[in-house]
Amino acid sequence: MFIISITYVKPLEEVDKHMDAHWAFLEKYYEADVFLIWGRKVPRVGGIIIGQADSLKIMQKIANEDPFVTEGVATVEVTEFNVSKAKPGIKELLR
Repeated sequence: MFIISITYVKPLEEVDKHMDAHWAFLEKYYEADVFLIWGRKVPRVGGIIIGQADSLKIMQKIANEDPFVTEGVATVEVTEFNVSKAKPGIKELLR
């Protein structure tokens, strides 16, 4: 399991120019059962994605495909963790 932490490095006006492409990226990997949940940080300085992949290397590659990253308006940090316990409903989503 992975946490992808997105941090904006450009003003929100620049970030927002790439929002449609970012949403398409999120949906692509949601449909592929890679991304499970995501949302904006509060205050709006970036976002968080929770996902699953076969390896850290694969998830880092996916995270770097984010248009926010490719367009230089954000950076990403990928953290791997082992799920020790999950609520019913969430547990069934995990590979």
